[in-house]
Amino acid sequence: MNASDIMTRGVITVSPDTSVSEVVALLLRHRISAVPVVDHDALVGIVSEGDLLRRTETATETRRSRWLEFAISVPKLAAEYTKTHGRKASDVMTKDVITVGVSEPIAEIASILESRGIKRVPVVQDGKVVGIVSRANLLQALASKVHDEAVDRTDDRKIRDILFAELGRQKWAPLPSDANILVENGVVHLWGIIQSEEERKAMIVAAEIVPGVKKVEDHMSYPMYLGI
Repeated sequence: MNASDIMTRGVITVSPDTSVSEVVALLLRHRISAVPVVDHDALVGIVSEGDLLRRTETATETRRSRWLEFAISVPKLAAEYTKTHGRKASDVMTKDVITVGVSEPIAEIASILESRGIKRVPVVQDGKVVGIVSRANLLQALASKVHDEAVDRTDDRKIRDILFAELGRQKWAPLPSDANILVENGVVHLWGIIQSEEERKAMIVAAEIVPGVKKVEDHMSYPMYLGI
């Protein structure tokens, strides 16, 4: 799947001259967390909730002591003033916008959102904004994928083969054998010896994520040490 498969289309945008009050009204009315700023079809910025957190109207602007202000450059102080007091989208917007193309894989989009600490990314084609992908879009894709796997009726032998292959790739997993994994009508029965509760939980999770599994029955136990 890529950006075009999951993006929200018909993106609401504003111009650089749109007032801050109008931007706030749009965010609230449409229940969105950010709006791209477009000038003659070109993306020039984005205004998010984070850009509006510190405003003079709500007395939330950053306050520093005079001594601390001496340690901050004049250009930075001036930029902060514009952002907290400005009346137009161009005053408060983030200018360096991270974007993706329509064919960007969703795995890469997830990495971008995570590494950059952002909640959404505009999708651009031929220089124009054609959509936006948010964390919610990724969760919806996940929910759809999980549903598709849940309704996939995989036979018992295939379930068992998939689980064996998964455990064979994991260093923490005990060596699987014909005796400790049984599958009947989509129900996985886990037998055998474990060394910790963490190992037990991981074994159950490994079984649960196999497509077609309806239930996991845990029969695993700790080794018995016989004293003399």
